[in-house]
Amino acid sequence: MERKPISPEIRKQLIIAQRNEITEYNIYKRLASRIQNDHNRKVLNDIADDELQHYKIWQKYTAREVNPSRWDIFKFYWIARIFGITFGIKLMEKGEENAQINYNQIAKEVPEAAGISKDENDHEKELIKLIKEDKLEYIGSIVLGLNDALVEILGTLAGLTFALQNTKIVALAGIIAGIAGALSMSSSEYLSNKSEGNEDGAIKSAIFTGLAYLVAVVFLVAPFLIFASPFMALLVAVADSIFVVFVYSYYISIANDQPFRKRFFEMVILSTVVGLISFGLGYLVRVAFGIEV
Repeated sequence: MERKPISPEIRKQLIIAQRNEITEYNIYKRLASRIQNDHNRKVLNDIADDELQHYKIWQKYTAREVNPSRWDIFKFYWIARIFGITFGIKLMEKGEENAQINYNQIAKEVPEAAGISKDENDHEKELIKLIKEDKLEYIGSIVLGLNDALVEILGTLAGLTFALQNTKIVALAGIIAGIAGALSMSSSEYLSNKSEGNEDGAIKSAIFTGLAYLVAVVFLVAPFLIFASPFMALLVAVADSIFVVFVYSYYISIANDQPFRKRFFEMVILSTVVGLISFGLGYLVRVAFGIEV
């Protein structure tokens, strides 16, 4: 039976959908060819096969080949390689959700559209959940390290800024406190996991916690090594802390499908309150002990 011609508007949407599908097919295939984990490679190949199948269904109606977006292949491939496969894939899928494709409208002329929409929403999301990555398995350890560093070290720097008002001394104290804090957090995370019976993951948890702590310390202490004014350095350190909170809150919101705004504002408010309290304590110490540096 001859297929009924589709309208120009639906054809336009199908071409967009085709480009999305063939682009994602190439991304999944390229990622699958570069990873060593057999389980993850199979999952990625399965998703790629789904994307190619969808592409071919749309092609039956558009009767044309559509080239993938080379920029998107390059961009999302490297995002996935650097920040993790799950984060890269979910970020890409969110971009697809924002594409100008109305599956309900398409389904009026293309019966398969409803099934493809369900497949995109259900089957592929289930496959993505099967991907196993250290970055996600130990996300709790990373968050623990970042949170503690941002609260403790920012509070320490704020207090010392007013008490000492010397950027080099504050930076030195921040570095010492940061290294000590990282070692303390790592050992605590190791012992905590061991006590819970997680023998295999204890070392990795400790490493992720310590590294996350040190990353935050670098961002917070760096301004005191750059700026001559201790108050300008503290202001930049606060801005750095907000930036770090923004980045990891956004990462977690994408990778773990969690709300971004709530986590971001909670952490910013907590760090700010601790910083203000420490700043006030630093002022009181300076006045009480008559410290002049």
